[in-house]
Amino acid sequence: MADNLTIGKVYLDNKQKFELKSVTDEIGFNKEVKTMKMNRPGLELTGFWEYFQKDRILLFGMKEKCYLDSISKERIHEIFEKIFKIGVPGAIFAHDTHPTEDIVKLAKKYKIALFTSKLLTTRLNQFMMEYLDWNLAPRTVMHGTLVDIYGVGILFTGRSGIGKSEIALDLVERGHRLVSDDSVRIIRRSDNVIIGTGHKFFEHYIEIRGLGIIDVARMLGVRAIRKQKRVEVQVELEDWVDKKNYERIGAVEKTRDILQVPIPLINLPIYPGKNITVITEAIAMNHLLKVYGLNAAKKFEERLEFRIKEKTIKKNLETYLRTDFE
Repeated sequence: MADNLTIGKVYLDNKQKFELKSVTDEIGFNKEVKTMKMNRPGLELTGFWEYFQKDRILLFGMKEKCYLDSISKERIHEIFEKIFKIGVPGAIFAHDTHPTEDIVKLAKKYKIALFTSKLLTTRLNQFMMEYLDWNLAPRTVMHGTLVDIYGVGILFTGRSGIGKSEIALDLVERGHRLVSDDSVRIIRRSDNVIIGTGHKFFEHYIEIRGLGIIDVARMLGVRAIRKQKRVEVQVELEDWVDKKNYERIGAVEKTRDILQVPIPLINLPIYPGKNITVITEAIAMNHLLKVYGLNAAKKFEERLEFRIKEKTIKKNLETYLRTDFE
């Protein structure tokens, strides 16, 4: 899960980008923001409170200002006292609109943060939702190495010391791009998309046992790294076991859920002398073919079934002809 996101952090992260100014100093900065959705309280201003979402940041624009200008100060006081008393995280007045002195006093009374912005209301709403979506998205940290191979994000997992970092270094030297080694932060952006990033402190470093820490960005340049990548395939590295039955055709596709998103899973046995780098390149290219609707394993199965059916028909025909004496 994401760390608690406060209204103060929202302001500090975006005050320059969204041209935000605090009207109430740092009052209410410790209030937690729990949803990416914003609320433009048009109906509430007219007295309809049946669907008021108190956990959303309020956004007032020119339309709301025009309505407030048309009603009495007493009515405005009544509306905003009810809104702030409920306990919203904060409120933003966009499109270069500003709260009245009475609204500011009420906000300070109930410890609600107020901000203004010169941005158009619709643009500010879009930008804020994108920011909140990223910061409130479900997330986790996995022990593994994430590499961009031919545009496919492959997450290498397996026991400590099995060779994930060495494989990543070999792939990077072959022109692929490192996202993160050892620790991968994963964020779910939608129902079927998860994004992997690295920890800022360990960003673009690789630890090679016996050698130490390698700075991939400085050693191989910016072409060898990237900030983030969609995780599309998980390759679980495991030690070779002689008597274990490994997948030979690949027709049965396995998946593993990461943040409730099913990701194709490949259990890849390794042993000394096996070229894992080339195999993982093949995994990436095979995944791309599947994206384009070309599944080699299924095509092979179809061809095999057709050949069996063809031989059966031929055998039945030969049997019929041998027993036909007319």
